[in-house]
Amino acid sequence: MKESIDIDSKMLWERAKSIYLSTLQSEQEKEQVERYLSMITAVTCSDNHFVILTSNAYAADFLKTGYSGKFKSCLDLAGGDSNLTLEFMYDETVKRPSIVIPSRSSPMASSSQRRMSAFSSTMPLNEEYTFDEFVRGPSNSWALAAAQGVVANPGKSGYNPLFIHGGTGLGKTHLMQAIGNELRRKNPEMAICYLTAETFLNEYVNALKNSQIESFRNRYRTIDMLMVDDVQFLQKGKQFQEEFFNTFNALQQAHKQIVMTSDVAPKNLPSIEERLISRFEGGMVQEIESPNYETRLAILKKKSEGMTPEIPDNALEYIADSIKSHVRAMEGALRKVGIFRAMDPTAKLTNEMLSRLLSDFIEKEKNLRKLTIEEIQQTVAKKYSVEVSQILSEERTQSLVTPRQLAMYIARKFSMKGLKEIASQFKKTHSTVIHGVKNIEKMLDVDEELKSNLEEILAEFGYRLSDKF
Repeated sequence: MKESIDIDSKMLWERAKSIYLSTLQSEQEKEQVERYLSMITAVTCSDNHFVILTSNAYAADFLKTGYSGKFKSCLDLAGGDSNLTLEFMYDETVKRPSIVIPSRSSPMASSSQRRMSAFSSTMPLNEEYTFDEFVRGPSNSWALAAAQGVVANPGKSGYNPLFIHGGTGLGKTHLMQAIGNELRRKNPEMAICYLTAETFLNEYVNALKNSQIESFRNRYRTIDMLMVDDVQFLQKGKQFQEEFFNTFNALQQAHKQIVMTSDVAPKNLPSIEERLISRFEGGMVQEIESPNYETRLAILKKKSEGMTPEIPDNALEYIADSIKSHVRAMEGALRKVGIFRAMDPTAKLTNEMLSRLLSDFIEKEKNLRKLTIEEIQQTVAKKYSVEVSQILSEERTQSLVTPRQLAMYIARKFSMKGLKEIASQFKKTHSTVIHGVKNIEKMLDVDEELKSNLEEILAEFGYRLSDKF
């Protein structure tokens, strides 16, 4: 879908967006915001009234409710008039392109079964996510090869499903959408659907509520490729898992391609039925690991192409050497350097200057490397007046379950330790750790005392709740 954007408004909006994204420390929030920003179709400004149009009403409401004030401040910083008003609206005149799907019924099928049907992807593919823009390295070469194998032979048993897993910000979503973009380029009539597991769940719930379950099933079981991001969220509800299982089977039996991403390998997904795990492992499972220095530098050089003023090599090398946790943290640091460079093109980007400019990113990186699981366990145990040995025990009283799961949550979200090491040091299985983390995430939404305790513990480590990775 082509954007219809006024040039001056677009420049102001792009600057404001870059300023806002550079301020975000939570990778989870960055990912969520960028997902909805990708649904913006047009921006206009008339009589100091700045209007942002989106491709669906939910995106407009989401951005208006949670981000209007923040983006207004960033528009001011970007050079907008202080009297500017900001509004997010659904553009009803813009429709996503539909893909026509021929009926795959037999010659004996009824005329209604032979009728052509239209399908629009639930969430738009980011056209910037291509194989050309994906930087290959030792940490992701096997996953890249598998993704290209899907493009060459979509639906082939050895690659179906393709399950890509790895930590936050390592390129899983980029690689998955690159598959969709390349297949769409090769075959524009191919019905490709991209969405998150959470979106799939929400659509399923709405279909049940509105008595449209049959329409929901027809929509997702007659496509050529289903791409599901963040599969770990499938754990919500047995009835939902049953629906996904049946959708999965229908597509696979029709030799239609399925691609999924997750933070963890299929065997480590919590609360997922064994039959689903078996299906996920039945095709190609590939991991993306943290990139080495050479790959990090190559990624930064690729991301900085076209930036004005140009980012000097020494700045890219400094970022690659200082920030190792994940790609999105590097991109955030690069954006911040880019904004500074645009504000003062003559400033010398010495290592001393970069150290001050990127101090928030670098400090977090240092803390990530220093924070140990033993230290987390001891600090949580002290806060809850229990012994570390009790946290590591098999006792399941609530007075021990909460600090145990909270310690797991902190280790998973605020340290650079892998799931395997965390599970080992808690003397628990991978699935137990993931279940504990997810349980704390749910409780934090409703338990103010737990949230307060967590914030106090994190403060001892020099963190805020918004800093989680």
